[in-house]
Amino acid sequence: MSLMRFANVVLERNPRAMSCPALYCRSDRPVIFDDERREWLLYGAGTFDFSTYFNALSVSKLKRYASVGRFVLHLELKGAACTLWQTKGDAFSDRPARVASSCREVAASDAWQSLDFELSVDDETVLAGFVLETAGTVALGDCHYAVEPVRPLRDVELCLVTTTFKKETFVEANIAAIEADILSGDDDIARHVSLRVIDNGRTLDVDRLQRDRISISPNDNVGGSGGFARGMVEALEQQPRATHVLLMDDDVAMSPESIRRTYNLLRIVDDEYADAFVSGAMLNMEVPDQQWEDTGLIDESGLLAPAKPPLRLTNFEDLVYNELFRIPEEVARTRRRYAAWWYCCIPVSAIEEHGLPLPVFVRFDDVEFGVRCAPTFMTMNGICVWHMPFNARYNAAVERYQTTRNTMIALCSAGISPTVGFMDELHNNIRLELKKFGYENAELCLDGFEDFMKGPAYLAQPGVAEKTFMRANRAKERLVPFDELERQAHALGLTDFHIMQADRQLIDSDKARSFVERLSDYATDNHQRLLVKKGRGYALIPIEGWAYPAGVIRGKKHLIVIDWHNRCGTIRTKDPARYARIVKRYKEDLAYFRRHRKEICRAYAERRDELTSVTFWKSYLGMA
Repeated sequence: MSLMRFANVVLERNPRAMSCPALYCRSDRPVIFDDERREWLLYGAGTFDFSTYFNALSVSKLKRYASVGRFVLHLELKGAACTLWQTKGDAFSDRPARVASSCREVAASDAWQSLDFELSVDDETVLAGFVLETAGTVALGDCHYAVEPVRPLRDVELCLVTTTFKKETFVEANIAAIEADILSGDDDIARHVSLRVIDNGRTLDVDRLQRDRISISPNDNVGGSGGFARGMVEALEQQPRATHVLLMDDDVAMSPESIRRTYNLLRIVDDEYADAFVSGAMLNMEVPDQQWEDTGLIDESGLLAPAKPPLRLTNFEDLVYNELFRIPEEVARTRRRYAAWWYCCIPVSAIEEHGLPLPVFVRFDDVEFGVRCAPTFMTMNGICVWHMPFNARYNAAVERYQTTRNTMIALCSAGISPTVGFMDELHNNIRLELKKFGYENAELCLDGFEDFMKGPAYLAQPGVAEKTFMRANRAKERLVPFDELERQAHALGLTDFHIMQADRQLIDSDKARSFVERLSDYATDNHQRLLVKKGRGYALIPIEGWAYPAGVIRGKKHLIVIDWHNRCGTIRTKDPARYARIVKRYKEDLAYFRRHRKEICRAYAERRDELTSVTFWKSYLGMA
């Protein structure tokens, strides 16, 4: 068969590329864009290595997912003379190795020169790339990798769906990038990709943004699950009908090349991967070469965890690790793996077979869907988005209310009764908040637990998902700017607190405790029961709910909680009476759950098919 263009050699001009250029090219001379000539220049005599996250070809992944013959590098160059080398890496490579037989001299030329270079690969090759050694400035034109499919190409109609709520800056930037780099082209993908933006905030300018292959659907505020459900329904009903739906968050930065590679991969996959999900990795927007998650899993306690350890994608050895990583057998056997919906491409056949998301607004909708479908996953270097790190946007309404409620709903809907491990996690979260005087946050955990116990009939009511989330946002502790925080502290008599004398080291610090102190803290929950004490003084602690600076907080009356990412905070004051009321409420909730556990879990399992059906969602969204 003829060659198929699979992946472009990518150079980008954006903050991510500027701060981490080695995601694209590792060099000892600048790589610049000439605005006048609209050309990328390898500037000056130097070495330019494209064996990188975006520009090394994922040979082992392609050979696993598809039947391909040759791999070809196509380059268009002009300018100074240069020498081309192929590189490759195997399972033990910590840097790209030049292929000895691959050296090719390219003469200087003022006109464009086209080169087709068949890559040398073997069964050990994980990644293949190239290096250019230049005698002077060289301009790059159309450069790409092509593969030779062995089987006929599949027909793919890809529908991109993003759900947004008042994130105009992100969404409009992504619309513009997709239109310019994909939809405005004259190649195959431009005719078989469409974009659907579900606007839960109803703030986008439909007349200005909507055009051929880009639709804007004003929607009620039904959260991510409702927005993505609407996008799936629209994809099922569009003409031509979608074969795949690519879900993408509204607050991400993306490279259109990731979408291009996803589309091309879907066209060449073998039958074994025809129904697989394509999962895009989450990279850290603040540290652009840091990979936070590339598929996730549910552990035995019901907590979410990345499947892979953190990786730095400017390290070649991490690129190899990323491609070769295998899910442990015990995890694969439990079928509790998922792909988050910041970038997840789902075959329409999976939606037809397994249904739409549960109506849980935000958090755990993607996890439950992934567990329900139990698909095979495909991942690949260069298919990703950039997202703000979670600790930079901690929200107790999400982490304490939504996570508690939705995890239990998801487990029961999947026919998995909430495990002892997860109930331990609920218990530990409540106690952790109480020890840190986070009474509002502990109550949010109980709110989520109680709303879960109301059963699926409560969840299914239109408007309940938004109402309960808004209620949780109102109930969470109020954060105030630093100047107001300091005024509040002084009003409480904490006159030696000055925010500008604090720093991250102080906020994130802890103190060692003796065995007796640890035992006392455990028995008394920081002296709020049994040996009740009023406490003295104050301590500074971070906002994140999972933080537990036990040595710092013990014996204190006040805790000044700092969200340094957003330059705000709050003051918590020890209140043993409130602690006792919350503990009493928690014990009553546990007693109720023990009595009704089976019927609650059975009700969710029995109504799952209804709550994830097109009929339900059309009525819920007012589309019927």
